Amino acid sequence: MLTDLRIALIGAGVMGEAVISGLLRQELVNPDQILATAPREERRHELRERYGIAISDDNHEAAHWGQVVIFAVKPQTLPRVLAPLRGALCDNDLCVSIVAGALIRILSDSLAHPAVVRAMPNTPAQIGEGMTVWTAGAEVTKQQRGWARLILSSLGHELCVDDERYLDMATAINGTGPAYFFLVMEAMIDAGVHLGLSRRIAEELVLQTMLGSVRYARQSGLHPAQLRNAVTSPGGTSASALSELERGGLRTVLSDAIWAAYRRSAELGKQD
Repeated sequence: MLTDLRIALIGAGVMGEAVISGLLRQELVNPDQILATAPREERRHELRERYGIAISDDNHEAAHWGQVVIFAVKPQTLPRVLAPLRGALCDNDLCVSIVAGALIRILSDSLAHPAVVRAMPNTPAQIGEGMTVWTAGAEVTKQQRGWARLILSSLGHELCVDDERYLDMATAINGTGPAYFFLVMEAMIDAGVHLGLSRRIAEELVLQTMLGSVRYARQSGLHPAQLRNAVTSPGGTSASALSELERGGLRTVLSDAIWAAYRRSAELGKQD
């Protein structure tokens, strides 16, 4: 359990705040167990007022204070953030990174600390509906794994994998995945407006149709191909629409996009 566990967040942007709100929403910790850092004074004031947590602009102070230290900064910022923190974590502390592309080896070497968990959440974590894939370094204890699982579950669903290589793959699916769905939503809404619907009606139709389809797919337990076949009558509207999507290369374009995201995630790790 996380009772009395001190949790420090290095970086309190969108995903950092998602961790804070998730932990407090599920009452896994009290506000006085969280210390977050942010470089801008306005942001620190905002987080203090909203959540009642401790705030600092001193990353070293936060890293030394926390028993679990969560890194939630942008990939390009991480090397600059890590350099001054070498040796700041105590022996029994746990480092958790939600930084895209950041390898466990890089974090461990930079911090001179062996206990590192690497995770890839996604933006629905902001409302507790995220999907987080994570893995733990060899030096992470059973208790520390339990801490990581509870913290990451506050963002929604979590899945632990044994091979760190899966994290770059997960980045291309769940990490980047919301962007694919948002683009499809936007395209469908625009098409509805082009047909003659008001934008408000088109948005409501698209959002509820997508939400209902996902819930139905999860509840049914059927393969997506079975679900697609069930709504595709011979010579019907779905058959006509799907024919156009296949002719346009939808499957190939999505596959290429996911491969591009995977390659970029791997490149970020090499740059570090």
